[in-house]
Amino acid sequence: MVKLDRIEHIVTIPEGVNASVSEDGVVTIQGPKGSLSREFTSTFLQLLQDGNGLIVRVDMPRRRQRALAGTWNAHLNNMIKGVTEGFTYNLKAFYSHFPMTMAVKGNIFVVNNYFGERVPRNADILSGVVVKVNNKVEVVVSGIDKENVGQTAANIEKCATVKNRDRRVFQDGIYLINKE
Repeated sequence: MVKLDRIEHIVTIPEGVNASVSEDGVVTIQGPKGSLSREFTSTFLQLLQDGNGLIVRVDMPRRRQRALAGTWNAHLNNMIKGVTEGFTYNLKAFYSHFPMTMAVKGNIFVVNNYFGERVPRNADILSGVVVKVNNKVEVVVSGIDKENVGQTAANIEKCATVKNRDRRVFQDGIYLINKE
């Protein structure tokens, strides 16, 4: 196997987006939709700022160091995409007999009348995420931080899971349709 002496991932920064790297490893990316910050610290990886982008560099990498360099590259690309375009997850509610109602109350997503239950089911909405209910069955989760948007969509999907019934027969719930 060929031994690589250096791996460099170059993250290009588009027009209208500013990136800054502090001395303690915190990267702040500002764009038209907002600002995101994240800490990148490692003993063997370097994060350098170039004129037109950011460089993730590792010298004499081992397998885990190569993997971490690729992870940092993906995180930086997701941050740039978030502040320029944003992330949107579309979910849809399905029910057969008992019509469930959904509402957003502050930072909690509430599902009422799921399988005719009297107690509502709740899901947490993380900070920086906007949740909208359209046409009584469509839920749109959007924001600039991919991890918070995905976790909020997962919380909503998990709060409407079928318990003590055969999932092949009782398919009621809220399911992810697509991601943008």
